[in-house]
Amino acid sequence: MTVRARRLVSVGHSYVVALNRRLPHEIARVSGGGWEVTAVAPRFVRAELRNIALEAGQDEACTLEAVGMRLSGHLHIASFDFHLREILRGNWDMVHIFQDAYILPAFQPAYWTPSNVPFVFFANQNLVKNYLPPFSWMERYCVNRCAGWIGCGETVLEALKQKGYGRKPHRRIGYGVDTATFRPDKGMGERIRQQLGWDGSAPVIAFLGRFTPEKGIALLTSALSRLRVPWRALFIGNGPMRGHLDEWSGGFAAQVRIVNVRHDEVPAYLNAADILCAPSQTAPNWREQFGRMIIEAFATGNAVVGSNSGEIPYVIGDAGLVVPENDEIAWVQALERLLSDAALRNDFGQRGRTRALEHFAWPVIARAHIDFFEELLAGAVRNSAGAGIGSG
Repeated sequence: MTVRARRLVSVGHSYVVALNRRLPHEIARVSGGGWEVTAVAPRFVRAELRNIALEAGQDEACTLEAVGMRLSGHLHIASFDFHLREILRGNWDMVHIFQDAYILPAFQPAYWTPSNVPFVFFANQNLVKNYLPPFSWMERYCVNRCAGWIGCGETVLEALKQKGYGRKPHRRIGYGVDTATFRPDKGMGERIRQQLGWDGSAPVIAFLGRFTPEKGIALLTSALSRLRVPWRALFIGNGPMRGHLDEWSGGFAAQVRIVNVRHDEVPAYLNAADILCAPSQTAPNWREQFGRMIIEAFATGNAVVGSNSGEIPYVIGDAGLVVPENDEIAWVQALERLLSDAALRNDFGQRGRTRALEHFAWPVIARAHIDFFEELLAGAVRNSAGAGIGSG
């Protein structure tokens, strides 16, 4: 007897970038034909740094559907066109909404999903926020109607349970990392160091991400200025604090490099580093929600030191150092400890690589999603004569 493959449609504005469709691709691949997966992406998005037309992927295991999106530069009120409604009327077993519940691009697919089809949404918000209408209405609708939800971290679960989300089935499933692309490669790292004009006489500290106050740029530059052991620093990214970095680095011309590279070049630059810093700083309306740069550094074999902002301690676990976010002296001490001890750096690098493979590799993340979807569907069968999925 042939068992019909289950059908999943996953909707997300970020799927306009091919790299961001890795989750639906991996779900289709890991399921071995057990799930047929369609990813729905906007044809065009106005992003913060650039305008993006829908990118084609290579060898994607999922089917790609394009829809229009209005006001894409304003995510809270961006809207999909009615082609998405037509897609959602298909014969789906599960709808996956890769958006937070309180914004219009989540409410639309939730509202357009037929009442007999379960849907799951993804949550990043790790602060307890009470939104004004209509965003509070959209959030309430999505939570009330969903079969379940996925939070990217422990702090997300903690915050959203306080808002009543906890009455619905939920899972903590983080982001994934490509452990084949992000991998230790000494030759690759040596080539980048040569391009930067560096030899191997001093360990390299890396920062990867947006150059913004909440990412801890000011704290990191201040701590680096106080180090009493040999060091070099590589800042990978861009953002509004680029001017601060340019001015500060003038006093350390031989020790500091600032680069803005494509994402496919990031593994090479991380291999040129020995230590990754994630000095995120909690703000009144923000704390670190995950920290994808950490799992990319783990996979590359870097030693990692991060602040205790938001989700960072949970992501790092026992595979790196966690430092109080506002304690500059503690940051100086942690960096000097790692810079002075190659064996400790190597130990943390190995632990990080193992943690990436066991907890954050894409096949692991995809399997966790499949297991959750199948549990929800099994619950729907058991509860079909009662109130349905997610009641109570």
